[in-house]
Amino acid sequence: MWKYSSRKNFLKTLHPDAVESVETAPFSGEDSIVEPKANEESLEMRICDPVRNPGWDHLIALHRDAGCFHTSAWAKVLQKTYNHRPFYLRFSRGRRLAALVPMMEVRSPFTGRRGVCLPFSDTCEPLIFDPDAVDLVRDRVVRFAQERRWRHLEIRGGKFFQVTSSSAATFYGHTLDLRRPIDELQERFDSPVRRAIRKAERSNVSVVVGRSRQAIGDFYRLHVQTRRRHGLPPQPASFFLNIHEHIIKPGLGFTVLAQRDSRPIAAAVFFRFGKNALYKYAASDKRFQELRANNLVMWQGIQLLLRSGVEKLHFGRTECENDGLRRFKLSWDTQEETIDYFRVDPSGRQCLPSIRCNGGLHKRIFGRLPLVFNRLAGSILYPHLD
Repeated sequence: MWKYSSRKNFLKTLHPDAVESVETAPFSGEDSIVEPKANEESLEMRICDPVRNPGWDHLIALHRDAGCFHTSAWAKVLQKTYNHRPFYLRFSRGRRLAALVPMMEVRSPFTGRRGVCLPFSDTCEPLIFDPDAVDLVRDRVVRFAQERRWRHLEIRGGKFFQVTSSSAATFYGHTLDLRRPIDELQERFDSPVRRAIRKAERSNVSVVVGRSRQAIGDFYRLHVQTRRRHGLPPQPASFFLNIHEHIIKPGLGFTVLAQRDSRPIAAAVFFRFGKNALYKYAASDKRFQELRANNLVMWQGIQLLLRSGVEKLHFGRTECENDGLRRFKLSWDTQEETIDYFRVDPSGRQCLPSIRCNGGLHKRIFGRLPLVFNRLAGSILYPHLD
């Protein structure tokens, strides 16, 4: 299906800072050619549906920054849970791939219709293959938003692709470099992290890696408790069942469970694609907090990823005001960066602020509701959010 000018070009896999052209052939399932090709150098845009066509994953695999959020598997989770419509855009100039921009159309009678790259994704910056085409791609994406009559367009992460000069929201991101021997890696953790791991081991906390439906169910029960403790409703159970079906079962993720006397007390869900992995969800039973099971769960996940050839583990986004979580992630010898979200109106000129709750009344309400009502609230609210 794919033709490459040389094996060397394929292995370099195209970083935006050092990009060589890649020839690409069309694959089945592309819905339409939106931008007609006038000559070899003009920009062509195709709309792809990764839910129906796994060929999308062959394209993103050419870029070394591609992660699980860019994949067709994540598109299936979002579409099947919330019925968001995928508009994944493929840009090329001639036979050279220029950019891949995964987007979902979020439709709600309460919050409007908008385009997001991508909903419920910590960071999902468009994948740029041709830096010289960035301005053309940006203009065409904004025009596409106008054609779809979206209230706004949001891009999550903007190191190489910024749709406006100022960000709508900023978060911290933390990445752990796994390209080191395991002993050296552990020695670089802060001493409280190493002590916590040893304490969990001495406390007879056992850790298992699970890929079964039961494992994701054990995680979800802890997740519901944790979200209530934070004053937030949980995502619906169908969301995590779809994660199991489309990410964990195909081998793009796993669950790590910590147990005490066969009782789950802490858990985490990891995603991976290629050389990149993500620490996506964590949950725990507060009654066993002193056993430091969360640290042991993280350490087990890190070791598994390192042995499987992963080079980078991203710890997800952290709100700038959450100093405790930020310190926890830094204690694992991670590199810190900022993650900027960009949101523009259909004109592409006006930056719009993100609407964020300040943690008052809603946290007190959800923090006191019975778990069954918290779960119901999540099922009602999340289809309208992004």
